[in-house]
Amino acid sequence: MLKITFMGAGSTVFARNVLGDVMLCDALRDCEIALYDIDSVRLDESRRILSTLNENINGGRAVLKPYLGAENRKEALRGAAFVVNAIQVGGYEPCTVTDFEIPKKYGLRQTIADTLGIGGIMRALRTIPVMEDFARDMEEVCPDALLMNYTNPMAMLTGYISRYTGVRIVGLCHSVQVCSQTLLTELGMEDRLEGRKEVIAGINHMGWLLSIRDKDGNDLYPEIRRRAREKNAGVKHADMVRLDYIDKLGYYCTESSEHNAEYNPFYIKSRYPELIERFNIPLDEYPRRCVNQIKDWKETSEKLLSDPHLTHTRSTEYASHIMEAIQTGKPYRIGGNVLNTGRLIEDFPQQACVEVPCLVDGAGIHPTYIGSLPPVLAAMNMTNINTQLLAIEAAHTRKKEDILRAVMLEPHTAAELSIDDMAKMVDELIEAHGPYMAMYQ
Repeated sequence: MLKITFMGAGSTVFARNVLGDVMLCDALRDCEIALYDIDSVRLDESRRILSTLNENINGGRAVLKPYLGAENRKEALRGAAFVVNAIQVGGYEPCTVTDFEIPKKYGLRQTIADTLGIGGIMRALRTIPVMEDFARDMEEVCPDALLMNYTNPMAMLTGYISRYTGVRIVGLCHSVQVCSQTLLTELGMEDRLEGRKEVIAGINHMGWLLSIRDKDGNDLYPEIRRRAREKNAGVKHADMVRLDYIDKLGYYCTESSEHNAEYNPFYIKSRYPELIERFNIPLDEYPRRCVNQIKDWKETSEKLLSDPHLTHTRSTEYASHIMEAIQTGKPYRIGGNVLNTGRLIEDFPQQACVEVPCLVDGAGIHPTYIGSLPPVLAAMNMTNINTQLLAIEAAHTRKKEDILRAVMLEPHTAAELSIDDMAKMVDELIEAHGPYMAMYQ
């Protein structure tokens, strides 16, 4: 029987989407689903909700088995063909709060802090040791499995596992799927959505919409650029940073403006506080989201648990489509995060983790060769890749001096702090994270 393992199954809503998709797919629905988490309450909630879903949409054909705690992790993974990773190490409290509050003492402000910046680096350094443990178990008990990683920071985690373990891995992010639809919709160009053709490539959260044409082959960028300038000159809105990218760099990128506000030295600057208002940047946005999600979860979970008629419509998440393509051989196209092996993007080193179109079929995942990017886009990506590669190096060596080097090359941090303050901040963060980062000396 086909086995699918979901790591971090306490992420109930996301697990419901991915595994609900599996239950709706003819090639996958007769499977064993292993649910793994370290939180017994959340794991049981997910098991109960997914069991109801399995009965309602799948006739109970999938076999669900929960596995709690690290001592049961290897059994959860044993014999799996596919592994989905959606863990968050350290949670909102204490780790996310620490990642925001300590840098704030040094005058370093953040919005999301899950991909780059000091927060992204810290998140990578505490998550990689856990994922490496997963990978070592996979090498032993399911060496041929495909690991589909949804956890951030995507490029650092996927890059590390690709380089330092024998596990097959692809990183998957929602932002690729919604990129051009979001852009055309917010610019009032919905009539160009159907049949559009696009190419997106770069790195995770800063992948570039390199080309976009309508169903008749007309280049949409001239009109996009005109409307983007006009929209940013008008009433404030939620996507001002990315539309400013179009104005200054010529192209739109995949992830939201609140994310991209902190991936560069341009928008969050203590000497220019007016930029925060001008570009409508929501500082401390991720902690606010976490607080609201935690507050709303009890009501949401009770609603899901008490609904005997719970159902599901197949989502746009890539995971089930990848599994289906590999199982059936029917090709499917994704935007995937993979190593830049063979210079898929000529401008970047082979060790970089890039986000490029990939074809999936019965033989696995086949990344697309892109060639060179427009120089300014490659340069923007490289400022992030530098930090990613140095953070991966620090995770490998476990040396504090390598962590500092990653922080020194991080664009936003370098624009705001002295090296001495960076070093003090790193020491304070490592101490505050306690056992989550005790391996770094």
